Amino acid sequence: MGPLQNLSGQAGDTDLLVLGKRIRHFRLAAGWTLGALGERTGLVPSQLSGFENGKREPRLSHLQAIAEALGLSLGELVGGEAPDRRSRLEIELERAQRSPAYAALGLPVVRRVKSLSDDALEALAGLHRELQRRDRRAIATPEEARRANTEIRLAMRAHDNYLPEIEDIAEELLARAGYSGGALTHRTVAIIAEQLGYTIIHVDDLPHSTRSVTDLANRRIYLPPASIPGGHGLRSLALQAMAHRVLGHERPANYREFLQQRLEINYFASACLVPRRRAVEFLAAAKKERNLAIEDFRDAFGVTHETASLRFTNLATSHLGMRTHYMRVNDDGALWRGYENDGLPLPTDPSGSIEGQIVCRKWGARTAFDRTNRTTEFYQYTDTPKGTFWCTVQTGTGETADAFSITVGVPFDDARWFRGRDTTARKRSTCPDASCCREPSVALRAQWAENSWPSAKMHAHVLSPLPQGTFPGVDDTEVFEFLTRHAEN
Repeated sequence: MGPLQNLSGQAGDTDLLVLGKRIRHFRLAAGWTLGALGERTGLVPSQLSGFENGKREPRLSHLQAIAEALGLSLGELVGGEAPDRRSRLEIELERAQRSPAYAALGLPVVRRVKSLSDDALEALAGLHRELQRRDRRAIATPEEARRANTEIRLAMRAHDNYLPEIEDIAEELLARAGYSGGALTHRTVAIIAEQLGYTIIHVDDLPHSTRSVTDLANRRIYLPPASIPGGHGLRSLALQAMAHRVLGHERPANYREFLQQRLEINYFASACLVPRRRAVEFLAAAKKERNLAIEDFRDAFGVTHETASLRFTNLATSHLGMRTHYMRVNDDGALWRGYENDGLPLPTDPSGSIEGQIVCRKWGARTAFDRTNRTTEFYQYTDTPKGTFWCTVQTGTGETADAFSITVGVPFDDARWFRGRDTTARKRSTCPDASCCREPSVALRAQWAENSWPSAKMHAHVLSPLPQGTFPGVDDTEVFEFLTRHAEN
C-alpha cells in the first residue's frame, strides 16, 4: 500500500496528478527552482520533477520533507484539490490523454502541456470533454444491454434476490416518517420526501419521455397528476425518484450502471411499499397456517400483483427458507422478466440471456391464458427435466392492452405451504427439447408446411437502436424546458 492510500484512502493517477500540481504550486509560490527545493529536502531535481508530473509516487518520508521545507503541514500539502484553474485544466487534459478512448484514436499526445497558453489549454480540454460526452451518449448495442441484464440477474441470483442494505435504509426512513403498518399512504410518502428536503408536485405537463423529474436545484419532485385512477403507481414513482438521492447514485457512466441503478430504485420503492419486518411477519404467519397466497400479500399492503410477487422473491429465501422463481410472460409466450434460485430451467439464448426467450407452452405462465375466467389465481404443477414445480399465476392487461401473466413458483416440496397446493392441474414439459412444444406435429407439418404463408408481425424493438444519453430514452431538451417553465412558478 502506497502512502497516498494511507493518507486519502485512494490511489492512482488522479491522486498523483493532483498532488504533483500542489507541490509545484507551493514551490513556485516560495520562489524556488527544483534545485532549490532539492537542496532543502535532499531529493534530486529529476525525482522532484517526477513527483510534480504525477509520474512517480513519493514516499511518506519524501512528502514530510517537502512539507517541512515549504513550511507546511503534511495535511496542507496533500489535502484538497488542484490549487488553481490552470492546474485543473492541465490535470483534465492529462487524464483525457491517458484514457483508452483517446488511445484508440491513434493521435499524438501533447507532451509539453506547460508550454500551452491558457486559451489553447482550455480549447483542448473542452474538445476532450465533448468527445467524452459523445462517447457516453453512444448507443448501446442490444448485445451489450442483454449482457448487462444477464450479469445483473446472475448477481441477484447469487444474493437470493435480497439486498439487506437497501432494506435497512427503507425501514429507517419509514420509522422516521411514522409508518406503523398496513398499506403505505401517499401522506407518508410525502413526509419521507419532506424529511429528505424535497417537495412532491403533481403536474399535467410532465415530459412524455419521463416517469418523473427531480429538480435538484429547487429540491422538487415532479410527478403525474394525482387523479390517476387508484394512484398506486404514484407512491412507487415518488419513492423511485427519492431513491437516487437516498442511495447516493451518481450519473450513470454506461448502460450497465443505468440498469443497476434502475434495479436498485425499484427495490427501494418495493421495500418501502412492502416493509421487510411487517412483510415477514405476514408471510411467516401465513406459512404457519399453510395458507401462503400472493393475492393476500398483495391486498395486505395495497400494491400491484407484480410488486407483491417480486417482493415475495426478495424475502422468501432469506426469511422463509424456501427457494422460488418469478416470471412475467407476454401472451405470445415471450419472457419479459424472470428470476429463479430453485433450479427452474428458464429458457436462455447462447449468451445466457432470458429476455425475449419463449417459455414452454405447458408451463403455467402460458396455460393460464387458456382459462375462460382469469379473475382468480391459477395453480399448476409442472414436471420438468429439473424436477417438479408448483406455481401460482395471475394474468392481467398492461397499459397497451397487451395481456401478460405473473408467475411465482416453488419446488414441489414447498407447495405444501401455499393455498392452491391441492390443484389437479398438472403438465409435463421436456423443454428445451424442441419436440416438447416448439415443433408442430408430423400431421400438421404435412398438411400446412407448403400451404401457408403468414405475414409476420414486426416488433418495434427489432429495428430500433437502444435509447441513448446519460438517462436512456429521455429527451433532454424537453426536460430542461419543463424545469425552466416550472422553476419560474
